Parts: sequence; C-alpha cells; structure tokens
Amino acid sequence: MIDLSESRKEIDDIDRQLAALFEKRMKVSGDVAEYKRSTGMPVLDKGREKAKLETLKAMASDDFNRHGIEELFIQIMSMSRKLQYAKLHSSLGETFRRVDSLDKQNAAISFFGEKGSYSEQAMKEYFGEGAVGEPSASFREVMARVKEGRADYGVLPIENTTTGGIADIYDLLTEYNHYIVGEHVVKIEHCLLGLPGASLSSIRTVYSHAQGIMQCGTFLRKYPDMSTVEAMSTSGCAKKVRDDADPTQAAIAGKRAGRMYGLIPLAEGIQDNDKNSTRFIIISNHRQYTGDANKVSISFTLPHESGTLYNMLSHIIYNNLNMTKIESRPLAGRPFEYRFFVDFEGNLDDAGVMNALNGIRAEALEFQIFGNYKTV
Repeated sequence: MIDLSESRKEIDDIDRQLAALFEKRMKVSGDVAEYKRSTGMPVLDKGREKAKLETLKAMASDDFNRHGIEELFIQIMSMSRKLQYAKLHSSLGETFRRVDSLDKQNAAISFFGEKGSYSEQAMKEYFGEGAVGEPSASFREVMARVKEGRADYGVLPIENTTTGGIADIYDLLTEYNHYIVGEHVVKIEHCLLGLPGASLSSIRTVYSHAQGIMQCGTFLRKYPDMSTVEAMSTSGCAKKVRDDADPTQAAIAGKRAGRMYGLIPLAEGIQDNDKNSTRFIIISNHRQYTGDANKVSISFTLPHESGTLYNMLSHIIYNNLNMTKIESRPLAGRPFEYRFFVDFEGNLDDAGVMNALNGIRAEALEFQIFGNYKTV
C-alpha cells in the first residue's frame, strides 16, 4: 500500500522546486520587460505564446497532462505579462485630468424626461435644489446636448434594482464616447396617476416608460382591463394624461410628476420591489476625475476565442480590485459577439488600477475608459 505521508512529502518537495523555478522565471520576465521598454516592443506576443504552448504540450505523455500543461502555462504566461505591465509603468491617467471637485455652479445640465421626472429629481439631489436643467425627450438627446456643448453635464438612468441595466445607455456611451463623472441613486416609488375625479375602475390605458411598466408588473396583472402603452419617459406620460384630459387614461410615474401636472395618485407604491432604486450617471465630454473617485467604468471587446474573458478579468483579480458589475451588449454585424462593460473599485492614481487597465488595454481588441467617479 502507498504511504500517504511519504507521497505528501514528495509533493511538498516538488512544490518547493516549482515555487523556486516560478520565482526564477519571473526574474527573467522582469529582464524581458526592461528590454521591451527600451525597444518599444509590446508585452503580448500571441505568436510566440501559441508556439511555446504547442512545444510544451508535445512534452506530455497523455491527453490529460497535455491539457493540464496547457492550462498551467497559460496561467504562468499571464502572470509574466502582468509583471511586465507593472514594470513598464505606462500611464492611462495622463489623458484624464484630476480636479479638486466638479464645477457644479451655474452648470448647464440636461436630464431625461419632462419636468417632474426621476432624472430631474436625481439632478436636483446631486447638483442642489437650485439647479435648473433642460429636459430632453430621449436618452440620445441628452447625449447630443453634451456632445455639442449645449450642456456641461447630462443626467441619465443606467441601472435599476428590479430590471437591471438599461441597454440603450451602454450603447450610447460607446457611440458618443462620453465620460461618467458622478452617480446618484434615487429610491423609485411609482404611483398610478390619473385626472382628478378618476378612479381605478375607470382606467383603461396606462402610459409609462418601459422600465416603469416592468417595475410594476405585479400591480398591473391585478387589473386585466388596463392596457399598457410604452412611451419615452414617466413624466412625459403624466404630462400626456393631463393634456389629453381623458379620465380613462393614467400614467405610472412619481408623486413629483403628479404634482407637476395636477394629477392625483389612484394607487401608491405600486412597484414590485419595496427597495426599488435607480442608479443615475452624470456624464460629461471632459476627461476628469476627483481625488476621492472610487469607481472605474470601462468597456472592451475580445477575440472570439476560448478563455479570453477569463484572461481579461484576471487583470482585475490579480491587482486585488473588487469588480462590482459586468454587462454585455451584442456587437453590430458580429453575431454572438459582445462588448463587455465592467465597473470596479479604485482610482486612476492607484498603481493597481493602472496595472489592470494597461493589461486590459493591451489584450483587448477595443478598449474605452468611461470614467472614474465617486460611487454612492
């Protein structure tokens, strides 16, 4: 019978040798980094890595070990690259300007929806009750106003605790190449708003943004006689109910919108989730961040190959950064390929953040930093 204690001693001895050889290999990788820095060579050399993996796999005695050696050396090569990125000290932060604080005074602001919207509420809570913003009928219009300089900042919803990420915002961030400079969370408490004198039993048509309708699904299923119609914003729907003056119409929106347009709550707190909240982002066309910024938002696309997403996220893990969100959006004209959006904690002044960003930038097909800002 095999002596387990002897086998474990032998494994311990092999592991000591492996650890010493790993350190030796990392020392040589550091020397390679110095050479690459002096010559301007890129860290990642896919051709050499592929050829080396084939050579190493050929040394194995069976398929199990061939697969194991491939997986082992993929990780070792990944570690070597991370060491080299750190030694090259390349900076992405130079394109972002550090500021003491955002200029909120007398700022021109565009927010989504009509007056009375949740976006306006987020704006006033973030910039101050005295802030005056320009309402915009669509997400795209907010983006365009900021792009054209008609607004210094834009306020847009990006994520809800019930329905998740708002896909259109991610696509527009990529298209307009704006930067997130802040965020604010608003507790969402939906009401069914109708004209004075209307009642629940009289309502036949309910207007709201798609998110508002989805967030109130349980309530709406109790009233099968009510048909829902999606529109651009909850506050815009409240305005429509007022303007149409039809007592069979109602809107799903907040109390703020109800007060703005003279509507009464026919039912309150109709959202499915009592803790229903929406995260709003503050966008700008200026690359700036504050010293207390503690969240980084990026996007990237990858080669359509096995393990590429794992390798990309490993840069975040290796640098001991906490990833807080990941979303994916399909790439136009490239079936079943995706752009990934990732949030993680950190500041552009942190060495670990810069190491992770340098590694991701070098190994992604496309790469964008959407901002570094203070999270709520």
